[in-house]
Amino acid sequence: MKAQDYVKPAKGGCVLSVDVSPGADSTEIMGVNPWRGSIQIRVAAQPKEGEANDALVRFLSSRLRIPPTSITIVRGAKSSHKTILVPLEAEKVMQLLEGK
Repeated sequence: MKAQDYVKPAKGGCVLSVDVSPGADSTEIMGVNPWRGSIQIRVAAQPKEGEANDALVRFLSSRLRIPPTSITIVRGAKSSHKTILVPLEAEKVMQLLEGK
């Protein structure tokens, strides 16, 4: 699966399709889910009171080198499958998520 499957251009930047697994030992990208067309991220926080969402936003902020306040969970705030808007071009996001 290619990054284009989970990172798509959108107005104001791009959207990421993310599957989140809370309660992990560490926060990390685990791979991709080809059936959902999403990137899989484990977070070291519990899914209570928004802790897992906060951990996900902090992780993406660090990985994408943008402030956490510029990342928006558009859909799925209470679900493990999320749609996230970031104010970067899709190609830049793909490079940063792949560690390039």
